[in-house]
Amino acid sequence: MFGVLAGLATAAVAVAVRPRGGTGVLVDWDDVRSAARAHLDQPATSGALLAAAEKRYRAMAGKLEKPLLDFVGRLPVGVQLARFEAVDREGWLDLNLAILSRVIDPVLEQGRVPNSLIVDAGRAGIDRYVGLMLGFLGRRVLGQYDPQLLGAEPVAADGLYLVETNVEEWAKKADLPGEDLRRWLILHEMTHAWQFAAHPWLRVDMEQSLRVLLESTTRKAPAAARIAAFAGVLPAQWRVMRRMQGTMSLVEGYSNLVMNEPGFERIEEAYRARSSGKSILEILIWKLSGLDLKLQQYRRGEAFAKAIYDAHGMKDLNLAWQGPDAMPRVEELSNPEAWYRRVARA
Repeated sequence: MFGVLAGLATAAVAVAVRPRGGTGVLVDWDDVRSAARAHLDQPATSGALLAAAEKRYRAMAGKLEKPLLDFVGRLPVGVQLARFEAVDREGWLDLNLAILSRVIDPVLEQGRVPNSLIVDAGRAGIDRYVGLMLGFLGRRVLGQYDPQLLGAEPVAADGLYLVETNVEEWAKKADLPGEDLRRWLILHEMTHAWQFAAHPWLRVDMEQSLRVLLESTTRKAPAAARIAAFAGVLPAQWRVMRRMQGTMSLVEGYSNLVMNEPGFERIEEAYRARSSGKSILEILIWKLSGLDLKLQQYRRGEAFAKAIYDAHGMKDLNLAWQGPDAMPRVEELSNPEAWYRRVARA
């Protein structure tokens, strides 16, 4: 909360504060990294252990790829899924700092402000807030897929990752079979990779939506309009965000459907217990950051995907991947049959 308030205060009053010479941006990634790393328990894992884990991931993925594609659908000719990498908590942090800077740096550069004491205070608040969130997530995230959204040309290859430190820790804490747990997570992340690799329009559509949201915060306009854009309350932004919510709900819900096919009931039960068994501090962070709303959104996406799959099968559920207009709308997530009637009729 301090970071958000400090950032908004900076945007509103920086022009009225005596400048000290030169300009600056409102985020210092080195300070964010330091703040985040301070919140990571056991940030680093030995290179030998990560290399062994990575070899194991890739062997599992190789065995799972054919049954996965038999279930969800084939890949276009010449297209391959990304290969898995094993990272520790520090590696996950650096990965996500690179993703954040890739997306946000162009906005920061266009919004440079004169250096002043209040800019320094605002930057410190934002850095600590982002660092706290990354440190919190870095101890919990199990796997990740990076589709290289808004990557510079030539776009780097997509990335598939498991955070071995967190996977191993949770396997021991919940007394779960490590091999089955890793297969379960690999299925989820591989499904994400298939979604983007088999449907190139998905990356293009999400990038276009992100650009609309980001460009509205940098467009030449009165300060009040830019602050409203930053807060995401403009009508045009709201429409784009609602459409993205529908898309992301299905992206996550579909992957959950695939990973929760029969055979992983024990792990799914443990995962739901992990999601609900939060401390008071964790609940507070999830509430203040909005992560609990994101989790609810993904659960709605999973319920939607399962309802269509149970009633009509995978072929009809895959109608959603025809293009942006076939994605479920936010209001259709709670009414799957309305989506089915709209898309199947088309």
